[in-house]
Amino acid sequence: MAYSTSNPPVKQAQGIDGFSIWAYKSADAAATVKAANYITNALDLGLKVGDLFLIADTNTPLATLAIVSAVTASGSTLT
Repeated sequence: MAYSTSNPPVKQAQGIDGFSIWAYKSADAAATVKAANYITNALDLGLKVGDLFLIADTNTPLATLAIVSAVTASGSTLT
């Protein structure tokens, strides 16, 4: 399944050291979501390197914690 800007990640909190905490719920597996440029509108959303990212896979009872490792005009990468 591909990312859709109609189902974007949602900022949950702003950390005291400038990082944010985001949550994203999708049928895509965490490995897919973590791939380079999966979140195509990362700059528009305000994702920053070092932000924490909670990925909830709606097909399984599984959540994965990741960190934003890159943000470009093409999207973001999570590790």
